[in-house]
Amino acid sequence: MDVNSRIFAYIIAIIGVVVFGILGTLYFGGKGGFNVPVKGVVGAAYFTMATVSTVGYGDIYPITSSARLFVIALIVIGIGVFFGAIVSIFGEFMESRIERISGRMTAFEKRALNKHIILIGSNTTNMYLAEKLAERNERFILITSEEENAERLKKLGYRAYVADATSELDMSDFEPKKARAIVIDIEDSSRAIYALLVAKEMAGNSKIVVMAPTKGAEHHLRNIAAGKALVVNPSDIAANTISDTLFK
Repeated sequence: MDVNSRIFAYIIAIIGVVVFGILGTLYFGGKGGFNVPVKGVVGAAYFTMATVSTVGYGDIYPITSSARLFVIALIVIGIGVFFGAIVSIFGEFMESRIERISGRMTAFEKRALNKHIILIGSNTTNMYLAEKLAERNERFILITSEEENAERLKKLGYRAYVADATSELDMSDFEPKKARAIVIDIEDSSRAIYALLVAKEMAGNSKIVVMAPTKGAEHHLRNIAAGKALVVNPSDIAANTISDTLFK
């Protein structure tokens, strides 16, 4: 269950508890189950909230066995639902705050990942791609190995995280199997190669595109890709485009 669904479920449960409390209080209050008659919705709501919140002012209390059993049920159910909601929602918030400081993916964010695009590295191609994806309101995240770079990207309005793209443990946080595509644009050739190896192992049916930093790296990347990833050499494409323009 995603976060929004869980919050909605808790809201429905809380409303259910309040309605149960009000109706039960009106029923038993009208039959002499309490020390004073409770016949109005306001009085029933007051007793319900005082009971569930454990305040218990003592001005209204059950005096019959059936009313006492109702109050016990209201306390058990009400406290369970209310405190469950508080722990769940605020627990997610605190986890988000703590993990965001470290630049890591939070469990809150991880559960929301689906059909997203993973941009590994922040070289020129990925930065242009991020700009285009943002214009199209596409769901994407940026992964960098440097905390300072992640902070810079966040200031630009991107969802950026600190992780080692050559580590399967780190990459598992970003749900590569659920991604629409993974684009690798790392300046260091050896890291680009290792990042591709990890991506191939974890991507499932997700598309993989990798930028070749050099002509030599392109050869190695194509061998590793083995048809399961698209290898692009931006410099080569740019050079061919310029050459075609110059010598038409």
